[in-house]
Amino acid sequence: MLRFIVRRLLLLVPILLGLSILVFGWIRALPGSPAQTLLGERATPQLILQVRHQYGLDKPLPIQYWDYLKTVSSGNLGTSITTYRPVTYELQHRFPATVELALGAMIFAIGVGIPLGFFAAKKYGSFFDQSSLVGSLIGISIPIFFLGLILKYIFAVRLHWLPSIGREDILATRAHPTNFYVLDAIIGLDPGGLWDAIRHLILPSIALGSIPLAIVTRITRASVLDVQHEDYVRTARAKGLPPNEVDRRHVLRNALLPISTIIGLQTGLLLSGAVLTEKVFAWPGVGSWLTSAIASRDYPVLQGGILFVAIVFVLVNLVVDISYAIINPRIRLS
Repeated sequence: MLRFIVRRLLLLVPILLGLSILVFGWIRALPGSPAQTLLGERATPQLILQVRHQYGLDKPLPIQYWDYLKTVSSGNLGTSITTYRPVTYELQHRFPATVELALGAMIFAIGVGIPLGFFAAKKYGSFFDQSSLVGSLIGISIPIFFLGLILKYIFAVRLHWLPSIGREDILATRAHPTNFYVLDAIIGLDPGGLWDAIRHLILPSIALGSIPLAIVTRITRASVLDVQHEDYVRTARAKGLPPNEVDRRHVLRNALLPISTIIGLQTGLLLSGAVLTEKVFAWPGVGSWLTSAIASRDYPVLQGGILFVAIVFVLVNLVVDISYAIINPRIRLS
């Protein structure tokens, strides 16, 4: 197991190196320039040359890339050319928001999707099974921004049950040392702050978790249908084991392998930033931050932010691979 983890971590280096080359070339192929964006209407040829020299944009591309690698290797992801803040500072304040939103969405998707898919498979062909298939198809098909607007209109505008934007009440003055609002409220023994953070998290989590919920439900249903007809399941039932024990030890545990893969991939995607959900609910996460950086041609933010997101995605997939051996001891990672 240790050798497998070390080998995967070593493979992370060439993967990120290749990704950094692609990102470096892609953002410099975008139309316009950061100098023109910064100067706006004041842009003149002389000022543009001055700004390009200030940020090293007048150097040859190989030298620019080498300078970027040296900066990143020292732990510095650069400084935003629009806000003049370090990229690491922005990540410290925005990535926790994305993590909370992604975890909330996956808790909703897993907590509802796995039981729903399991019971749909156990009731194969019934009205419940057909309804779960139709519901999952709707969940995959409906656009996230449209679902988010519907949820806001029903639960925020009409019923006034839940807030529609932000991470906490606009009048709140609570301190957030970790920038994880739920965790800060738990550590600070602040039930009011905890409830406020959860209330703001419910609607965006449901909107963002709708597609993972549909996918997890369908994968769970298909996986359980495949496993429950295996020989070892029939043998366990023939031995007279209680049905609940057969389902728990033999059916569900073996069905979790493909489910864990989907959960890991969906979690990695959500941690990369849910742009539409963050826009609809004014959620200050990584997705909306990178979208704004694209519009302003903020090269350091794009390079550092995308590289950070790629590292997170690869590490999440590493955790998924390791979970295979934990879920099913018959699997040995060589």
